[in-house]
Amino acid sequence: MEIQNISTEALIKGYEMKQERYQCLFCGESYHLDEVFPYDERFLTAEGMIKKHIESAHISSFHALLALDKKVSGLSDVQIEMMQHFFEGKTDLEIVNDSNVSSVSTVRQHRFKLREKEKQAKIFVALMQLMKNPEHYQIHKGARQVDERYSIEQKEREKVLTTYFKNGLDAGIETIPSKEKKKLIILQHILKRFEESKHYHEKEVNEILKTVHDDFVSLRRHLIEYGFMERNDDGLEYWVKK
Repeated sequence: MEIQNISTEALIKGYEMKQERYQCLFCGESYHLDEVFPYDERFLTAEGMIKKHIESAHISSFHALLALDKKVSGLSDVQIEMMQHFFEGKTDLEIVNDSNVSSVSTVRQHRFKLREKEKQAKIFVALMQLMKNPEHYQIHKGARQVDERYSIEQKEREKVLTTYFKNGLDAGIETIPSKEKKKLIILQHILKRFEESKHYHEKEVNEILKTVHDDFVSLRRHLIEYGFMERNDDGLEYWVKK
């Protein structure tokens, strides 16, 4: 698995879309979008089946990632052990009893160091991308994660927009791209159809997104998931993330 070419979102899910197939990142098992699959006296979609596969073959994405070679993950044996215990929700005292760690204070120290490692990793990724392409690394304020998807050159952006908005940038698209970077470019452009200072009712959001693609529900979900827009608890009011 070439981890450097995979987004954080895909790593968390444990699978990604490749040539109209949902493919497991850890073993290559895949399921075609146009098929349904029998499972436990019912039928599952390709995405539903890949989720079941990861559960049955790898337990979870967490377990599969933790099992990667230490040269890939950059984790020490102690960190791997601690993360496993933390994932299982054990108390500090239970971890002391179930591991070679001698005290609760040591467990707490490991928790702190892992949180610090997470913060440092985010900064390191941002710095590496800025170093590669400082002028074209555009990140919207609500971005949930910072990774290689945001490294977009203007020529690449223009090519994607021209390819998908065949009838002009104010028109619609025939398909919603499955590749993360292309989807990000499309969402960034769609956001221009909303006023930053305005709050929209869900129906208003739907009407605007219908001018882009018939599957306005997916577009609306993507705008929220990628942090471009926010909504209130009942999901009836939306606004551009500032």
